[in-house]
Amino acid sequence: MAQVTLKSVWKKFGDVAVVKDINLTIPDKSFYVLVGPSGCGKSTTLRMIAGLEEISSGEIYIDDRLVNQVPPKSRDIAMVFQNYALYPHMTVYENMAFGLKLRHFKKKEIDERVREAADILGIEHLLERRPKALSGGQRQRVAVGRSIVRKPKVFLFDEPLSNLDAKMRVRMRIQLAKLHNRLQTTMIYVTHDQLEAMTLASQVAIMKEGTVQQVAPPLELYNFPTNKFVAGFIGNPPMNFLEVQVKKEGHDIKLGLAGTHSAGTITAANGASKALAPHVGKRVILGIRPEDIYDKVYYQGDAKGRTIQATVEVVEPMGAEKYLYLLSESNSIVARVRPDNNASVKQHIDVVFKMENAKFFDIETDAVIC
Repeated sequence: MAQVTLKSVWKKFGDVAVVKDINLTIPDKSFYVLVGPSGCGKSTTLRMIAGLEEISSGEIYIDDRLVNQVPPKSRDIAMVFQNYALYPHMTVYENMAFGLKLRHFKKKEIDERVREAADILGIEHLLERRPKALSGGQRQRVAVGRSIVRKPKVFLFDEPLSNLDAKMRVRMRIQLAKLHNRLQTTMIYVTHDQLEAMTLASQVAIMKEGTVQQVAPPLELYNFPTNKFVAGFIGNPPMNFLEVQVKKEGHDIKLGLAGTHSAGTITAANGASKALAPHVGKRVILGIRPEDIYDKVYYQGDAKGRTIQATVEVVEPMGAEKYLYLLSESNSIVARVRPDNNASVKQHIDVVFKMENAKFFDIETDAVIC
């Protein structure tokens, strides 16, 4: 078991920095996810931990041991790649046993480890097959099994589910969660899929353009993002962002949607009024999640001061819910509503914002205001 620590880690290709001053402490036995859009530096960071990519500066520790100059084979890690990397001429058993043979393990121990890993992953019946006779999900389990037999201190996963179909990704997410609960080993997982991050991780580090934007448990990221990027990246459909003008009317803070004339204004909830007071006369970004937007017809509660007018552009039935894509003059809005909502395309409706859950961001820095 091992804690992994990155201190001021940089990676440059020539004059271009692709990883910038990364400082992370990955706790022992945690399921730690690095998530972000393509090109943000998450896979490069993982490869530096593995020793497959040389760091430009900084320090990496595995179990309190500085590993900057330690070759990959001596770091006691196991890595699972996106493309499985199985040997096509070997059986599943031979693929899983190969690394142990190279390390001169005894035949009996190799057999015990391979069969134990196969039992954990439910692939005992596949041991005599070759990779070409396996489905994508089965190949991925074999790749994971090949890592399990090593019994490493740290597992590294580089987008391991991206080649699978949607249904198989769900199954494999469950398998990986069960595997972590059973093995209680440190796992570091890279993905661009925020759903994988939210469902698998004990801690998530969100990256953008080579920097870490926020590190927190999944629900903390969702409910308390530190900036607009994090707020928009976590959640599906993503958070709505509306530019609003902050005004003061009596004791209330009013928010006028930029570019609107007749859609209406919104009153800030009491909790946000104090934080927004210094921004009176300025514009800020209002962030509100689709599940906090209601069709007024179905809203139970006082809608005064939180209603605007909108036109339905697209309706997406999702079974247990519907997504309404709305236009309020120049503002595009997505609402997640009840499945029995009868709103139709081109219909004009009043929508209600649950302002208690709204977030506000500085228009220049994107930092959260409240």
